[in-house]
Amino acid sequence: MKILLLGKNGQVGWELQRALAPLGELIALDFDSPAPLTADFSHPESLAATVRAVAPQIIVNAAAHTAVDKAESEPALARALNASSPAVLAREAAALGAWLMHYSTDYVFDGSGSTPWTETSPTGPLSVYGATKLEGEEAIRSSGCRHLILRTSWVYAARGGNFAKTMLKLAKERDALTVIDDQIGSPTGADLLADLTAHALRAALTRPELAGTYHAVAQGETSWHGYARHVVEFARAAGQPIKVAPDAIRAVPTSAFPTPARRPGNSRMDTRKLRDSFGLTLPSWQAGVERMLAEVLT
Repeated sequence: MKILLLGKNGQVGWELQRALAPLGELIALDFDSPAPLTADFSHPESLAATVRAVAPQIIVNAAAHTAVDKAESEPALARALNASSPAVLAREAAALGAWLMHYSTDYVFDGSGSTPWTETSPTGPLSVYGATKLEGEEAIRSSGCRHLILRTSWVYAARGGNFAKTMLKLAKERDALTVIDDQIGSPTGADLLADLTAHALRAALTRPELAGTYHAVAQGETSWHGYARHVVEFARAAGQPIKVAPDAIRAVPTSAFPTPARRPGNSRMDTRKLRDSFGLTLPSWQAGVERMLAEVLT
């Protein structure tokens, strides 16, 4: 079985190279992959030739425009990466009879209230990023291809930059920190998403009725402020030279840090459908973050 992975060098793509390898022959590409197998999502139609040349049984799309604020000033590029390219992949998957695995986001919702979003909750994106990701979802669903879409949020990985690493750096340099406390979600590891992907694909290959959209985040919820406190205290307990005092991490509202793109206040996601459909127990967000910290602090 051939698996075509696109976006191999991103946070999730990097972990997917590990998680997907046992399932079959893995062809992993990124934007800078040399011809003839190109994966340039800024030119969506070029992806069609790559898919046809590989003729995979599974396409996994881990590429996206994820610079949320930058997307506000470059909507055409965001649409090419997040909507037009997934549409091409879905069209080609349908023609091949292949499965398409795709990743989406809590940003497809308007972030109101405090109830966790389900897969059938009304959408209402607040930003170009959210709108283009929703457009990509809709293109996949309308294509008729066999697909799995995992909506997730607050993704981090040990490789590359992330919120936790930023907080650790600042906590070693400053006497006080200010962190947003009115956005609520679940920090979710790229490694967890990769493992969920492999598990879901393995199941869907024998049970095609599992096709559809699922919410995939770690168990539990917190604010960015709570996330920061957990990271800093874990590092302090691990003997890191933390300068900021435990009571000097100040909670502030979103309005304290204006950004070009509006952030959803409520990023809670109900994962019952995923857990029930695939027989899964999801780990706590704290467990995943601590595992990542243990790796980066060594």
